Amino acid sequence: MRRRSRAAEVLAAVLLLALSTACGSRLPERDFERDGRTPAPRDSAPLRVGIITSATSPVGGSAFTGPRDGAKAWFDRLNARGGIDGRRVEVRGCDDGGSGVGNNECVHKLVEEDEVVALVATTALDYAGASRVSRARVPDIGGQPIGGAYDTYPHLYGIYGSLAPRDGTTGWDGKLYGGTEVYRYFKREHGARTAAVVSYNQSASAAYARLVERGLRAEGYKVVTEQVDFALPNFRAVAADLKERGADLVFDAIDGHGNARLCQAMDQVGADITAKVTNVQNWTSTVPDAYKDAPRCRNALWATGASRDFDDTGHPAVREFREATKGLKTHSQWQLEGWAAARWFTDAAKSCAKTGITRACVDGFMNRSQGYTAGGLLLPVELQRLAEPPKTRETCLSVARWQDGKGWVGQGDMNRTCFDVPQLAYEP
Repeated sequence: MRRRSRAAEVLAAVLLLALSTACGSRLPERDFERDGRTPAPRDSAPLRVGIITSATSPVGGSAFTGPRDGAKAWFDRLNARGGIDGRRVEVRGCDDGGSGVGNNECVHKLVEEDEVVALVATTALDYAGASRVSRARVPDIGGQPIGGAYDTYPHLYGIYGSLAPRDGTTGWDGKLYGGTEVYRYFKREHGARTAAVVSYNQSASAAYARLVERGLRAEGYKVVTEQVDFALPNFRAVAADLKERGADLVFDAIDGHGNARLCQAMDQVGADITAKVTNVQNWTSTVPDAYKDAPRCRNALWATGASRDFDDTGHPAVREFREATKGLKTHSQWQLEGWAAARWFTDAAKSCAKTGITRACVDGFMNRSQGYTAGGLLLPVELQRLAEPPKTRETCLSVARWQDGKGWVGQGDMNRTCFDVPQLAYEP
């Protein structure tokens, strides 16, 4: 089985930004379905889809908008080409403000009032309304697994898939599992042996750092742990210690601003590393500005994920994405994944055109879409419901390295960069 587990990484990236949660209230169950098996007359009315985004939230603007922007770009292009079976797609967006109450309000508006056929590219800091979406049997397609919702409920299909039972309990008895393939990659491909993990003295940061440490130790690394004060971080002292202890790799459980300051300090002390490894949320075109004072560390930035590098314009599916989004000021991996989510919905809707594009029919396609790749943009998505968590898995990953003048440069074929690795439990 080949699927890169990214839920822990995405969740950690968000926790490091937000460090807060909220909750909301219930909505009544309703059934908006027509029988997806019954032939329907040709309908020219627009197809409504919903996109829930924490566009304004405690973490600040633009942190969560990438998937939304990518999905909207796909739908704009689709409508310009005639839509789906002659029907244009009408996007109904909703900003939940990053709160559980706001998220429930968005679910109510889109699911009950607007009666969208599906949600697409959900990116919510607190997906409090997930159970309501599931009870209404609305397919939620290609959302970012910031919390555990996509490993908890039926009818929800995260962008990286899921192997969990999805019976209302998160994962397996409340635990999710992730692999050690990132650490195995740098060990085998680049000979790394000593890895540092930098965190804040804050609970979410420290918890994720411990998970990274477990994975590194499972792969036989010598691990150097560094913790800095969240309010008054002394990154220069950390950088000096990393240099002294000869770290090959640097992983972190700190936010984007902290990463830039850490890199600057590493340049100042002359720390020479194989890779400063970041996550999919920081896989963006803003690197030159964010790391402008750290040219050496900047060119040691590596990113790993489960989707094809957005700078890989030699691939036709990426080239199509870049041409359609050339008007955007910046580009990111999350935009590409939002584009892929919208394409996933489109393929589902097209399969239902003859019988009627209903929630039930779209959901049926999603349940059958094992191995979906969005034209090669994603690693094959696995959608299974295993009674027990796997102990080991063959998992693949997409790897890219930043190079000034070239941008993000892909490192090998993501479908062949695969490792049989242990699966470690964690709590979302």
